[in-house]
Amino acid sequence: MFKVKTICIINDDDIFTFILKKSISKLNICEQILTYTNGEEAIKALSVNDFTLPEIILLDINMPFMNGWEFLDEFSNINKDKKVDVYLISAHISAEDNLKAKNNCEITGILADPTDNETIMKIVSAY
Repeated sequence: MFKVKTICIINDDDIFTFILKKSISKLNICEQILTYTNGEEAIKALSVNDFTLPEIILLDINMPFMNGWEFLDEFSNINKDKKVDVYLISAHISAEDNLKAKNNCEITGILADPTDNETIMKIVSAY
């Protein structure tokens, strides 16, 4: 089975993050799971020069302090040494957000919340 080194969850919903983290751990598809409660916290951590970027980011759109779109604006300025797949994850994605996602080269795909184990496995396998 294919594994990635790191998956990053950026979401302000503690319950969602807990469940998703447990699912990923049980699937044994990565060595490390990073979690951040908002885009600002995540961008500060991911911007550190010697920080190794995750292979996959699961990003909520609606968060306090810095939402998913603002995070992506900042993230696009980070010098990436490898491919990073970013998936938007939301229970409710508007038509406007859907269109915006399709036109953003940083976004690999959009996932419905809740996300099942099969979908998570496909994401890792696609990397």
